Amino acid sequence: MEVVSVAVKSAGRGNRGYKPVSMSSKEYQAFAKAREPSRSVWTNCLRAFLAGGVICAIGQGVTEFFVAAFNMSSKDASNPTVAVMILLSVILTSLGVYDKIAQWAGAGSAVPVTGFANSMCSAAIEHRSEGLVLGVGANMFKLAGSVIVFGVVASFIVGIVYWIFGIGAWHDTSG
Repeated sequence: MEVVSVAVKSAGRGNRGYKPVSMSSKEYQAFAKAREPSRSVWTNCLRAFLAGGVICAIGQGVTEFFVAAFNMSSKDASNPTVAVMILLSVILTSLGVYDKIAQWAGAGSAVPVTGFANSMCSAAIEHRSEGLVLGVGANMFKLAGSVIVFGVVASFIVGIVYWIFGIGAWHDTSG
């Protein structure tokens, strides 16, 4: 039997600290589950939907700004829009705002571009005291490495499938 040691706040008036308590693994799981806050799935889904929708609406607004202000096509405006959304995400993460949004919104704040920028920036901020190379660089790319590898491998597989089935064949644009 595995014994887990935890510290609980003592109930006595004279004791203001925590006292160690030993309990089995099953007792600890029951102890932890009783104190875990309940989460409504429907509320979480609604919050994620609203937050993700607001982030996407902001992105669409940025795109429309570039189309109107700089006379770009929607396709041409997509690159600066991504850059602005990444910049906004990094600024909000640096100020501690994005984390509060993420706590409220849950998965809705993980919209691909802003969520990835937030995770990269958070890792960089958290490990900056360990140095630029071993702290920021190494820890920031723990997450990024797996995402980049997945993207490269998925792109390779999709490219092979396209090549095998002749989808997206080369087009002659000269004439």
